[in-house]
Amino acid sequence: MLGYDLASREEAAMGASDFEFRYRFWFFGAIFFFAFGSYNLDHVNASQALIEWIARLRGVAAADWQYHAIFAMAALLCIANAAVRTWATAYLHPEVMVDGRLHTTRLVADGPYRHVRNPLYFGNVLLAIGFGMMASRAGFVILVAGMMVYSYRLILREEAGILASRGESYRAYCAAVPRLLPAMRPRLASSGAKPNWSDGFLGEAFMWVLALSVLAFAVVLNRKVFFVVLGAAYVVYAVCYAMIRRRQNPMTTDGRHSEAARPPKSTG
Repeated sequence: MLGYDLASREEAAMGASDFEFRYRFWFFGAIFFFAFGSYNLDHVNASQALIEWIARLRGVAAADWQYHAIFAMAALLCIANAAVRTWATAYLHPEVMVDGRLHTTRLVADGPYRHVRNPLYFGNVLLAIGFGMMASRAGFVILVAGMMVYSYRLILREEAGILASRGESYRAYCAAVPRLLPAMRPRLASSGAKPNWSDGFLGEAFMWVLALSVLAFAVVLNRKVFFVVLGAAYVVYAVCYAMIRRRQNPMTTDGRHSEAARPPKSTG
């Protein structure tokens, strides 16, 4: 137990600061900005480079269908992100998603939280890989590496707070459920909680339109179409954010946490 506590303290020291957690949306935005800004230094798209490299190995010219196919794969990863995050948010309240405070008193162990402790951050990694395929070669590396490092720091920050609040019950949950790589089978028995899908889609509408922007590009291979749909995603985000804030009540949002779990009933 002493070794576990020492490891927990070391991990907590590597976690994000309160400032990083509070302004996480802007930090994520900065990662995307620098990733796509790298086109100024590296002008070759990551997916295009991969297709053309494979074509050279085969000694043939790249075909149009291959470009459509690889960007369709990127869109599928972005759709998977939106689906995972919607599933997770359906067991939360969307107010948690826009709150800058860390909540540790109300914990969830249903839906995707039976497979992975941090499904929202797992979704972010899927988004980084999928959206990174729209960036340059350097941008892909910046986006995926930046997302993984920053998400992991946020996870360590959140888990340290939960551990301090929940103690042994959270240690048992951590022992049963993996941190970021989902288990194929649920590791806990369901507590019977029901998802609120309208909340899930409200909280993650932005992610669905992001996925739609990549899908649209995969179909038409037109950057203008991509950027029009991408711009619409931020309009959708602003509308949903306003709706969530309007219904937010401080008396009911205390004690909600985005990536935590209630003490497990059993392990599987």
